[in-house]
Amino acid sequence: CILGTHHEKGAQTFWSVVNRLPLSGNAVLCWKFCHVFHKLLRDGHSNVLKDSVRYKNELSDMSRMWGHLSEGYGQLCSIYLKLLRTKMEFHTKNPRFPGNLQMSNRQLDEAGENDVNNFFQLTVEMFDYLECELNLFQTVFSSLDMSRSVSVTAAGQCRLAPLIQVILDCSHLYDYTVKLLFKLHSCLPADTLQGHRDRFLEQFRKLKDLFYRSSNLQYFKRLIQIPQLPENPPNFLRASALSEHISPVVVIPAEASSPDNEPITDLVEMDAASQSLFDNKFDDIFGSSFSCDPFNFNSQNGMSKDDKDQLIEQLYREITALKEELENFKAESARGAVQLRGRASELEAELAEQQHLKQQAQDESEFLRTELEELKKQREDTEKAQRSLTEIERRAQANEQRYSKLKEKYSELVQNHADLLRKNAEVTKQITVARQAQGDVEREKKELEDSFQRVSEQAQRKSQEQAEVLETLKRELAASRQELQVLQGTLESSTQEEAQQNTRIASLEQERDRLSRAAEQHRNEMAALQAELQQLRDMLSHEQKSSRTKLEMLQTQLRDKESTEWALQQRLAEEQLALLQDTTHQAKRMVQDALARMEDPAHISCTGSADCLLSQTLAASECAERLQDAHSKYLSDGTAVGSLLSCLALFAHLVSDTLLQGSATSHVAPVEPADRLLELCKQCGSEAVSYLSALQDPGTVTSADCSLVTACLGQISAIGEELRPRGLDIKQEELGDLVDKEMAATAAAIEMASARIEEMLSKARAGDTGVKLEVNERILGSCTGLMQAIHVLVLASKDLQREIVESGRGAASPKEFYAKNSRWTEGLISASKAVGWGATVMVDAADLVVQGKGTFEELMVCSREIAASTAQLVAASKVKADKDSANLCKLQQASRGVSQATASVVASTKAGKSQVEEKDSMDFSSMTLTQIKRQEMDSQVRVLELESQLQKERQKLGELRKKHYELAGVAEGWEEDGE
Repeated sequence: CILGTHHEKGAQTFWSVVNRLPLSGNAVLCWKFCHVFHKLLRDGHSNVLKDSVRYKNELSDMSRMWGHLSEGYGQLCSIYLKLLRTKMEFHTKNPRFPGNLQMSNRQLDEAGENDVNNFFQLTVEMFDYLECELNLFQTVFSSLDMSRSVSVTAAGQCRLAPLIQVILDCSHLYDYTVKLLFKLHSCLPADTLQGHRDRFLEQFRKLKDLFYRSSNLQYFKRLIQIPQLPENPPNFLRASALSEHISPVVVIPAEASSPDNEPITDLVEMDAASQSLFDNKFDDIFGSSFSCDPFNFNSQNGMSKDDKDQLIEQLYREITALKEELENFKAESARGAVQLRGRASELEAELAEQQHLKQQAQDESEFLRTELEELKKQREDTEKAQRSLTEIERRAQANEQRYSKLKEKYSELVQNHADLLRKNAEVTKQITVARQAQGDVEREKKELEDSFQRVSEQAQRKSQEQAEVLETLKRELAASRQELQVLQGTLESSTQEEAQQNTRIASLEQERDRLSRAAEQHRNEMAALQAELQQLRDMLSHEQKSSRTKLEMLQTQLRDKESTEWALQQRLAEEQLALLQDTTHQAKRMVQDALARMEDPAHISCTGSADCLLSQTLAASECAERLQDAHSKYLSDGTAVGSLLSCLALFAHLVSDTLLQGSATSHVAPVEPADRLLELCKQCGSEAVSYLSALQDPGTVTSADCSLVTACLGQISAIGEELRPRGLDIKQEELGDLVDKEMAATAAAIEMASARIEEMLSKARAGDTGVKLEVNERILGSCTGLMQAIHVLVLASKDLQREIVESGRGAASPKEFYAKNSRWTEGLISASKAVGWGATVMVDAADLVVQGKGTFEELMVCSREIAASTAQLVAASKVKADKDSANLCKLQQASRGVSQATASVVASTKAGKSQVEEKDSMDFSSMTLTQIKRQEMDSQVRVLELESQLQKERQKLGELRKKHYELAGVAEGWEEDGE
């Protein structure tokens, strides 16, 4: 896919294929798509991002969809898709960042356009980007059982494989975040960046823990070298801490194969239809791998195709067509089976759903039946209450009638009492009249008194009886009124409850009717679905039978095709053997032609150099080794003839060129080496011809050996080494003494420089005070540390040179070893001179700075120059050293000490310069507006003059370096080597 994006300069084909993949239905396929797309964004063509931005919303929807699945690969796919969307948005906003995030410090500064606001925003976006990376990292680890060796299982490797891309991204994002935070702290107050520091510390702890856990997994140990972050995070409040920051570098070993190329056990059984469809799509996009004959060398040599080649091509085309037809049959059969299984699953799901609906309807019917029974009971209770209410009303009516009768009786009694009172009044009047006529009617008076007494007693008795009856009636009337009120309240409540019960009964009856209709409808639908299910089952069984018949027919065709293919393979093997014999014959003729040209008088005028002979011999030796490996593979697998044919052609060319180059070199060499070289060339040609003859014969192809040819090439290479020109600047017998003298002079110069620095430091402490004393002490102290580091490096270089001489001279003396390796010796002498000279110049510059006569820039340049000289000495010393040597490790450690001491000198010089400049700041308090304007114009003029001088000095520096390289070339004898 990566090569395809570079070939078509975009990712249109990739997305056209991805859009037809079932990413929303297969979580593992979606996870592998995320892995491939992540690699394309990192290593694909730059237009991959432009072609992929339009699918950003689809990836977001897919991420939300997979986020609802809390088990398996659902959450992993959701978080990975969010990360890919964040990566596309970051690169869209910041187009200067490449997909693999590899940038230099200068490019990082250009990305911010030297604007602190841009750097601030860029840091926030990097924090968001790194947060998504860490989220995916933690989610993958949390989904694995870390108590077991998950990294050696197929399931664990499937989940861990994309983390290699995440580790590569995180290392760059962490490095850039640290550098940007240091830059922001140099421009903004520390309180403003408190949120940045807190977020960085949180991500630092997470990233450090994840890197540590990843480095302990066996899966990553053989694929990638994961860096370890420092123990403590960087201190952004101290500007000099930037020099202590070491960028984490992720190393992918060259011998480690990509996890995509390793045999990984399939985690999911993918359908044969999907696999064949993917293969067909790949062939349609990138072309079939059988479109050309890999063993056809006639067209490469300008020859026309013969009948055998045409037959081979025709057979390849037939095989390809048969394979495509077979794959199509397999795909159609598998697709049909998958569709039928999917339809059966859908119908089973629908049946289960209908059964569930049926059960719900039954439960609802049972519930309604229970509620209807309760309503019936309530209705019966209501009817009883209504009957009791009717009885109460009847009793109330009877009481009212009784009350009416009692009221009438009371009225009658009252009327009788009034009549009696009137009679009493009349009697009283009659008594009064009788008293007036008492004398006259004495007898009537007694009668009247007697009758009056009787009437009074009777009236009194009647009055008492009436009063008692009236009280009784009053009590009964009050009780009847109370009972009537209670009955009226009960009647009203019963009426209301009856109305409510009637309303509820009506609604329940309607609900019962509706549920009955729904249940009837469900039963009808269930019957229809059962009939459809039975029909589909019949169709499925019929389709299975037809598929089984078709599959048997396809298997029969496949067996026929396999037998045909086996016959074609046998024929192809015979053709390959004939092609091998033909190629071997041509190679043998080529070598024999080279041997004949060596004897040709016209070739005597050809000359060649020893260096060219060595390069040609080295290429021939490497080709011979590859040919031997290809021969071994061919013996183990008779079909692996392609690599053997290509190696044979190249071997014949290189051996022929080596023989002709060796013959040409012998024409300008001394007599004795020339004779030996010419004899070895002829012997090498004879051995090559013998080896090729053995390969051509089927009976001896297994015993063919290329070691004799390799031995002859090694002897030719040894003679070429003897014929190479040596350095002639110094007499060889003087080289050993000169090396010791220069190393001793360098050590003495360093000790003298250290003594002078100590003397200057004592004078500065005695004569300076305040800021000047502080600056001088810091600068001279860092210079003293640099001299001590250089002294340690020179001693380590001496020990390493002594070890090299002792291990490489054999029985010869050290002087003879130096003379034999004159070019290496001259490099040591040059590097030693440069170190001694640099130490002297730096001490002089430090003396001038302390006295106030020199500049800080001169001291920084001198320190960097001496660091470069020590690096040259280290490089010259470890050229011939053993990579496992302890002295080499000491030398490299001393070299790092010199680099740190140089950085300390530069940092202290810059700090001193800033302190002095702060002390000498201008005072604007007494200046007027006109004076300030005048000073501004003068400063602008001065800036233009300094820029012009800077341009001229840069041109001068370029010319000086060019001249220095020319003089160094003359001193080292480069021109003589070129001649």
